[in-house]
Amino acid sequence: MKSAFKPLRSRWRWLLQLAAVSAGISFSAPAFAVTDVVWWHAMSGQLGRQVEKLAADFNASQSDYRVVPSYKGNYTETVTAAIFAFRSRSQPAIVQVNEIATATMMAAKGAIYPVYQLMRDEQEAFLPSAYLPAVTGYYADISGNLLSFPFNASTPILYYNKTMFRDAGLDPEVAPKTWPEVGLVAKKLREHGALCGFTTSWPSWVNVENFSAFHNLPVATRANGFGGLDAVLNFNNPIVVRHVAQLAEWQTSKVFDYSGRAQTAEPRFQNGECGIFIGSSATRADIKANSKFEVGYGMMPYWPDVAGAPQNTIIGGATLWVLRDRPAAEYKGVAKFFAFLSKPEVQATWHQNTGYLPITRAAFDLTRAQGFYDRNPGAAISIEQITLKPPTENSRGLRLGSFVLVRDVIDDELEQAFSGKKSAQAALDSAVERGNRLLRQFERASPDR
Repeated sequence: MKSAFKPLRSRWRWLLQLAAVSAGISFSAPAFAVTDVVWWHAMSGQLGRQVEKLAADFNASQSDYRVVPSYKGNYTETVTAAIFAFRSRSQPAIVQVNEIATATMMAAKGAIYPVYQLMRDEQEAFLPSAYLPAVTGYYADISGNLLSFPFNASTPILYYNKTMFRDAGLDPEVAPKTWPEVGLVAKKLREHGALCGFTTSWPSWVNVENFSAFHNLPVATRANGFGGLDAVLNFNNPIVVRHVAQLAEWQTSKVFDYSGRAQTAEPRFQNGECGIFIGSSATRADIKANSKFEVGYGMMPYWPDVAGAPQNTIIGGATLWVLRDRPAAEYKGVAKFFAFLSKPEVQATWHQNTGYLPITRAAFDLTRAQGFYDRNPGAAISIEQITLKPPTENSRGLRLGSFVLVRDVIDDELEQAFSGKKSAQAALDSAVERGNRLLRQFERASPDR
């Protein structure tokens, strides 16, 4: 007689075997949670899409970490959001901060995790010598250690309308090299119907900060602030005064036409109002896409009677700062992400798709080897310009506290000069006086005082 329990015993035996197999699978291939690394940034539009692509490419390259980019508004809004988040202990691991806020971030020592320390702690390869000196010098301490990760760097270059040049009888293949040449060319463009000869974006960045660097002139004492918080603004020197006075004189006939702060001048060039535009190299792709004429490119102009000019320009843009008090696993992910961003092929693609500078020599060499510069005339000018000569104390960059506010003061006083309400000397003297008050306030509030 067959046992009535045999089918039942068989079923239990099968279930036990299935459980054993399942357990074996579980123990041999445990499931690990992916660590999210939150990255707050200030890139919108096409640049924002490129940021998303960088994160997606990194996430696809490995399975342990997931970088989560989050747009937080412009640079000021992004930094402000990070400060408030830190107070509530909800800060991201990475935040994008513009270059002129470097001194402010350095003063928040307890809140930042210096990148050179992070990469050393996580044993990720990180050689400052691999990066362009004009980029790394801006974000390094006095010993050359990088405090933040260079990300999007740009410098001002000259753009011109080749069609307008041809119509005015000018050589469309030759960009004006000096300020006297710019004045003569712009005057001729005006005579042939241009609404304005030339204009610039970012008034202080172009006409004071980069103008000074390109002429090897100081913006402030103490190596433009790199030597200490007690730096004093001193850009009201005869050469800068003469330059601003010349712009103000040209303004009366619209040989030069002031177009406002930040990037408000750019559309005037794209729309064919102004024949020459001096602005960020990072807008190159945007200008090329939106201009219905052939665009020419040149370096920043210089005054030929200034000894040593041209020197080298300095950068704008932003870096990625790492914030403290996040879980240890996130910092491993941040270090992996920064190592990924440093790869020549990643940097080359970012540079080519955005117009920002490649931050490494290898990315520049790769881009050149790929024939990108041959296919895109003018794309190499920004790199050539910032590496024209080895940086000096005057052309390394700026390390001045509260410089976001100082730049607003400079823009305000430049507007006074361009409108004829003040002489160039009076406007720059006032900018220095007002700016120095802001520097002293920052110095008094600094923990390093």
